[in-house]
Amino acid sequence: MDRSLMRDRDAFLKRAMATPSVEVKKRRNDVPMPEPPKKKVTKTTPSNDAGSYKSMSGGSQYKFGVLTRIVRHMKTRHQDGETHPLSLEEILDETNQLNAGPKVKQWLITEALPNNPKIQEIDSKYLFKPPLPVRDRKSMLKLLRQHDMKGHGGVLLDDIQESLPHCDKTMKMLDSEILRITRQTDKKQIIFYHDKGINFPVEKEFQQLWRNTSVDGLQDDNIEEYLNKQGIKSMQDTGPKIKPIRRKAKKGRQRATKISDNEHMQGVLQIYDDV
Repeated sequence: MDRSLMRDRDAFLKRAMATPSVEVKKRRNDVPMPEPPKKKVTKTTPSNDAGSYKSMSGGSQYKFGVLTRIVRHMKTRHQDGETHPLSLEEILDETNQLNAGPKVKQWLITEALPNNPKIQEIDSKYLFKPPLPVRDRKSMLKLLRQHDMKGHGGVLLDDIQESLPHCDKTMKMLDSEILRITRQTDKKQIIFYHDKGINFPVEKEFQQLWRNTSVDGLQDDNIEEYLNKQGIKSMQDTGPKIKPIRRKAKKGRQRATKISDNEHMQGVLQIYDDV
């Protein structure tokens, strides 16, 4: 080989060795991700639009909208102390719904109003049906006292507000005769009758123990068994026991034998036929 070629070859190899080469390898993460599928856009028709229910005279949304306004109005009337019943036409007039069609009116009369738990029907007229049978201060206090005597506990303030006309004013008059307790589970207020005859002071230590003791999920038998193991006698039913009335068996009637009028006076009466 020519010496000049040998020199050129050696120079090329030196340059090749001096220049670093980088080999690029494909990674698994470099695989292109597939594009997410495009969401299909559905066009809403005017019949499915929530704001167009008023234009549907016979649609279910329109009918239930009419019913909702009726129930809300009847509840407001009751809370304001108006206790006289109204006909359907009077209700629609007071709720500004006289434009309701005949199909809607027929549905209200035959199905919606008779089956609604908040409405009661009296002689083809309608009234609001409250959850509690109270109308004034006396009836409210009587109901609370009955609940206390029967061991039913208190009454939800929400039910009282829905049932008692002029509730805020009446409940202020009863402040000295009731107790207000807030339920921890849902923060709702419970109204109890305040029996002042059993008022006595209880130390805070015992109050805390009482509130920290949970009996959720326990039956009465389990609680009584636990108390007996601790040497504590549970309260028994000490009410008056009513003895069952035993009816006496009817004795068979003895038939009376016929006796002549004067047979029992034989030897005493005298005969006056000659006279």
